[in-house]
Amino acid sequence: MGTLCLATATMMSLSSVYAGDGDKAADMTKPVKVYILMGQSNMLSMGKVKGSLDTAVKEKKLYAYLVDDAGNWKMRKDVRNVFIMNNNLKLNEWMGVQGGKIGVEIAIGNFVGDAVDSPVLILKSCIGNRSLGWDLLPPGSEQFEAEAKLSPGKRQKAVQGTWIFAGYKDSPAYWLKGTEPKKIGWYAGTQWDTDIAGVNKVLSEIGKYYPGATKYEVAGFFLWQGDKDRYNAVHAANYEKNLVQFIKALRKEFKAPKAPFVCATLGQTPKEGAKNPNEALILKAQMAVDGKSGKHPEFKGNVSTFYSHPVSKGGASNGHYNRNAETYMNVGEGMGKAMADLIKEK
Repeated sequence: MGTLCLATATMMSLSSVYAGDGDKAADMTKPVKVYILMGQSNMLSMGKVKGSLDTAVKEKKLYAYLVDDAGNWKMRKDVRNVFIMNNNLKLNEWMGVQGGKIGVEIAIGNFVGDAVDSPVLILKSCIGNRSLGWDLLPPGSEQFEAEAKLSPGKRQKAVQGTWIFAGYKDSPAYWLKGTEPKKIGWYAGTQWDTDIAGVNKVLSEIGKYYPGATKYEVAGFFLWQGDKDRYNAVHAANYEKNLVQFIKALRKEFKAPKAPFVCATLGQTPKEGAKNPNEALILKAQMAVDGKSGKHPEFKGNVSTFYSHPVSKGGASNGHYNRNAETYMNVGEGMGKAMADLIKEK
């Protein structure tokens, strides 16, 4: 049995659901379980290894599952780590610490790898500086009206009025009601389309990315996002609606109607006393989709939100948490355990 050490006492101890063994190759007679990771820059690998992760592991004795008995970084033989950005392959290796940076996928891969008795592919497709209300707006999202003070274009004064906000495939992001929208070289959902195309590119050649694989199943989704939406009050106010549609669109796209979904909140935002009102709206929206909240009954037992503020080690999402690897490991552990619990419940 693989053994994982949680970084903080606030997390629950592991249960008997964790039955994997990263030292052994997976049983390739079984379909590869694919877990798709999406988001913006916080989902990228921003945690430093030198002076951060190595200190946490070797001096603080955290995350013991990352190293072998000799203190060398371990590579799992049953979990594949693939990262694609704008259809360009960035990483295709076994799961483990390599290079100078890490992201939440390291802990996620270890937790899910131990929870699933099948080959696991952690497939990340994302890029930084993308909002859910515009760049990642999913199919099925419709136009809506909102009162706001916005600029009609570059170097134009902001105007208070009723604005039409883009639905999926619309361009631009918003325009004054009663005026004709002037399309730009980007549309609502451009990044959604690009990221999904990247995932499908990998899945269409599964054996190239998971050696020996001939079949797969999209088994779950992870999202860590919200930073860009906090700069737009309307996007923040509509975050819950967009997140619900995002979950539904993912499940429809990959024909996985009940595949577990896990998201994490922005690390700097507390449940009480948030200084930024837009951040407070986003946090409220993210907590609302959790199946235990009861707000969306269809998500009971298959959607979970990890509240990351207690395990974040300082900084904020726009500064990538000072690139502190412990934040990325702690949030990854929280998301990974949430997924493992949903798998167990399922």
